[in-house]
Amino acid sequence: MASIDYESRIPNNVDLAHDRRLQRALEKWQPAFLDWWQTMGPEGFQTKDVYLRTAVSTEAGGWANFGHVKMPDYRWGIFLSDQEQDRVIPAGDDAGKPVWQDVPGEYRNLLRRIIVTQGDTEPASVEQQRWLAQTAPSLQDMRNLFQVNVEEGRHLWAMVYLLHAHFGRDGRDEADDLLARRAGDEDKPRILEAFNQPCPDWLSFFCFTTFMDRDGKYQLGSLAESAFDPLSRTCRFMLVEEAHHLFVGESGVERIIRRGAQLTKEDPNGNARALGGIDLPTIQKWINYWFCYSIDLFGGEISSNASEYFAAGLKGRWAEAKDFTEHSALDQFYTMPVIKDGKVTTEEVPLRNAMNEVLRDSYIGDCERVMRRWNKALQDEGLDFVMKLPSSRFFRRQGIYAGHHFNPEGEIITAEEFAAHADTWLPTDDDREYVQGLMHPVYEAGKVANWIAPPTRGINRQDLEFEYVRL
Repeated sequence: MASIDYESRIPNNVDLAHDRRLQRALEKWQPAFLDWWQTMGPEGFQTKDVYLRTAVSTEAGGWANFGHVKMPDYRWGIFLSDQEQDRVIPAGDDAGKPVWQDVPGEYRNLLRRIIVTQGDTEPASVEQQRWLAQTAPSLQDMRNLFQVNVEEGRHLWAMVYLLHAHFGRDGRDEADDLLARRAGDEDKPRILEAFNQPCPDWLSFFCFTTFMDRDGKYQLGSLAESAFDPLSRTCRFMLVEEAHHLFVGESGVERIIRRGAQLTKEDPNGNARALGGIDLPTIQKWINYWFCYSIDLFGGEISSNASEYFAAGLKGRWAEAKDFTEHSALDQFYTMPVIKDGKVTTEEVPLRNAMNEVLRDSYIGDCERVMRRWNKALQDEGLDFVMKLPSSRFFRRQGIYAGHHFNPEGEIITAEEFAAHADTWLPTDDDREYVQGLMHPVYEAGKVANWIAPPTRGINRQDLEFEYVRL
């Protein structure tokens, strides 16, 4: 099963040729996908040769090869991790029973909603990033953007396959709608608000891939624990590809931080902007903005839907099968901050109802690791400035904290206090105009824009001067 059939019109490792009805349905969808890609994919670079990796196997090592390819010719397809023999449901009311190969009728609507919501994020991010290549700070960064984009396209294929294979006409209609919605469109927006936000500059892109793609990692991780085995196997392979997206984001922000610190030291007044850099307080504002949008993606802190998903075995906790010994989550509680009488206090919530918060806390712990890496970079540059994650209560639009106002430390404040300090916590119009003004393309191999430090290494052991995109 690990080997991928590239002779087929749709590359796959699911023996698509032996399900003619499914094959015909997906081949009918394929031209619509390619039309969407040409219309909403990276603008202005569809005819260029890009140094991309392509999956050739789902094995843990040596699973991809690299070569120059035009993006519309990229071999998108359907790749599932190998089936685990005798796999059992990791969690919920039926923990320990055999996993499902087909969708149980009673969970059909719930599973379809989960798959559609996950699938909708994949093309949305491509749409949000459509124009970025025109201001790429280096050819290597442009290549990394395109690699993220084509893999998000393949992740869309992963969810569309599940819809077509297991949900009949409803699934086919949902797959069509995944190509009909548009990020930021007033009439047909993407399902989740975060995926309708503009991503107009490269600081936003690197924050997006740090925080939003890391949310994707944890959402995929919870779905990899699903009792619905085809969904689990699909998400396990998607996680392999997702790791590069996180690297692009983490290393990109670190390079901006390093360059900002260097220019701060070079300017007599300690002003990185005076030398054409992005100052550290501005970077902190972008971190605040994108982290808070990513936090919303986990859903409400206290959720009956989360309880239902866990009880049914549709989703698990991060590393449920590996890291937990008790999988029912019954008669257990989770302590979390809540708002009562205008104050922050704590409350014990039934664990199943707190599963969104459990996953969010795992995610935040991972983000804290990223912050330590970025602050180590600042220490290496000799500055005592410290980047911080804001509280998960700050700047929320979803969940129990929405409708209240908090400072970045998570202390409840008035609307007037928030308004008075918002310009120091979140990007202003002037900040966005300044950062956008720095976005000029650098297309010479081995060169990088002034506002970002060079990469520390090339892709696939290539030199930094390698022609990652042939312009």
